[in-house]
Amino acid sequence: MLSDLNENKSWIDRRIKQDEIDKYLVDGKDFIPEQEIWDQLNRNQHPEKQQVRDILKKSMAIQNLTPDEVAALIHVTDPELLQEMKDAALKIKKMVYDNRIVTFAPLYLGNYCVNNCTYCGFKSVNGEAQRKVLNMDEIRKEVEILAGQIGHKRVIAVYGEHPKNDIDYIIESIKAIYSVKVPTKHGFGNIRRVNANAPAFSIEDLKKLYTVGLGTYQVFQETYHRPTYERVHPANTIKGNYQWRLYCMHRALEAGFDDVGIGVLFGLFDWKFEVMSLVHHAAELENKLGIGPHTISFPRIEPALNADLARFDKYRVSDQDFLKLILVLRLAVPFTGLIITCRESAAMKSEALYLGVTQTDASSKIDIGGYQLAAHEQEEDKQQFILGDTRTLDELIRDFAQKGHITSFCTAGYRCGRTGKCIMDLLRSGQEGKFCKLNAVLTFKEWIDDFASEETKKVAEPLLEKEIGEIQERMPNLYPKFKELYDRIVRGERDLYI
Repeated sequence: MLSDLNENKSWIDRRIKQDEIDKYLVDGKDFIPEQEIWDQLNRNQHPEKQQVRDILKKSMAIQNLTPDEVAALIHVTDPELLQEMKDAALKIKKMVYDNRIVTFAPLYLGNYCVNNCTYCGFKSVNGEAQRKVLNMDEIRKEVEILAGQIGHKRVIAVYGEHPKNDIDYIIESIKAIYSVKVPTKHGFGNIRRVNANAPAFSIEDLKKLYTVGLGTYQVFQETYHRPTYERVHPANTIKGNYQWRLYCMHRALEAGFDDVGIGVLFGLFDWKFEVMSLVHHAAELENKLGIGPHTISFPRIEPALNADLARFDKYRVSDQDFLKLILVLRLAVPFTGLIITCRESAAMKSEALYLGVTQTDASSKIDIGGYQLAAHEQEEDKQQFILGDTRTLDELIRDFAQKGHITSFCTAGYRCGRTGKCIMDLLRSGQEGKFCKLNAVLTFKEWIDDFASEETKKVAEPLLEKEIGEIQERMPNLYPKFKELYDRIVRGERDLYI
């Protein structure tokens, strides 16, 4: 036991490269200007109606908003203006993403962690947590269920920060995920896009990670408010270094990644400050490295084993404020994907759909090896937090289809080079939506034929016909190629895209 502790300490001491922080600082300072953010919020407390409407026009032109413009939207309380904001957000989503929703599954591979975050069930001092790291055979069995029985095409692999799941393990696990192909009714199922929610790595390790075909590299700052960050992340841990985590996306983009994802654990501090900080982070990445965040996530803090949530009551985010922050983020960064997770209830997801959310997980299990288990109750000692939406993917897709939303399993853009700055430019112009519309319908048809229940087919197939009619009418030049691929999918071919 003592040797393990010494080994872990030595490993922790080697993790942070101070020069990979210092190189990005400006006059020794990072890019979160705390006092300036408070000033921006304070001077925009009473926005005029015309000012708000001018901001909405800018957002609907698919232009990023300035921090002052975002602060003005945060303070809108007038019901008429709030409705105009909602209308604008939905128009933006339709312009950029059409009516498609991307789904994925979280795949928790290990819950050992050297960090000691006070809000997390996986913290190192939590002796009641049941610890496990999946081996490669166990990972492949998880993927066989996800890709062969449920029908997922994307996963986000989730790792703790620990020597047991260091960079070499992560690389091997991603290879294992991609290696699985499972026979289905009319072809095969496989994971075509692996994203990761992983620790903040060095540039050297990120270069290794990039070569294995990882998609979006996702790291959340959790809170941008430095005093709160220091309070919930003990200083003697890796995660306790605020700037090492803050600059991980700079390092990832420098290492070659095209797509990065940022986020906040809402409820640790004032949501208004956190939204402003996300906007500053997005602007920093775009201004300094030429690529803004591919996605922004906004999980809310949830109960976890041995995490005293009473200490966080002061900043708990109400449902009303949660929907407003989603709305503001959609308007602030109109071309960036917004992710809502199964921390939220089905009802909350439904409301968020109409405010600009573009991605969500489904049929989620967040205990280690959970997909291989029979139906089971959630267990605090095995999970990082408690889920709010436990619907199957089939149930989720049926609900979305009833609301007129296509569920997209498309991963074509990543394999055709439509990533990074390229996809950002295409999203701004509305061109990416055309490709994604076509490929969304193709992958939706594939999933319906292979995995849908009869009840879901009855809802989804009329929606498919409607979508095909719209493609024929609106994209006559692309329709013949689309129809050729669609007919091949009907005959049993898989993984076809434009």
